[in-house]
Amino acid sequence: MMDWILIGIAVSLGSGEGASAAAATGLVAEAQAPTGKFTTATEVRPILGATRGSWIALRDYGGQDLLYVTHLLAWRCGLAQLRYGINGGDLQVWDLPPCHAGTASPNALLPEDGMPYLAFAAGSVDRVEIELTYDDLSVDTAAFDRAQVMMP
Repeated sequence: MMDWILIGIAVSLGSGEGASAAAATGLVAEAQAPTGKFTTATEVRPILGATRGSWIALRDYGGQDLLYVTHLLAWRCGLAQLRYGINGGDLQVWDLPPCHAGTASPNALLPEDGMPYLAFAAGSVDRVEIELTYDDLSVDTAAFDRAQVMMP
């Protein structure tokens, strides 16, 4: 029942203004038939909208700033693209691991999917911008200051 409520909320939100910009990058909208496995924008948009503050984390570890996107990767099957920018710089594409369709947990992160973080020089990350393009080509953005996302 909760799945259908979340899907209803997502459908009512519609697609964002960034849809035409996403189409210009060569991305193609995917069908939005609910799967019950959270593999479409319709299913993951409400979750990511409600958990915006958890999209990323920053950790000072081993003399580096580690930028984690674990939360976003856990919902990647409903995304077409993830881009990030550091300290106001140009947005860069974060290559998303494949969705493991046909498995019980298509959004699971497997060892072969790579690490869910990038490393930067210690203390160098002051601000992170995130742009999500959902697989229906709607776009959502957020920006985080260092203090907001620092892990202890």
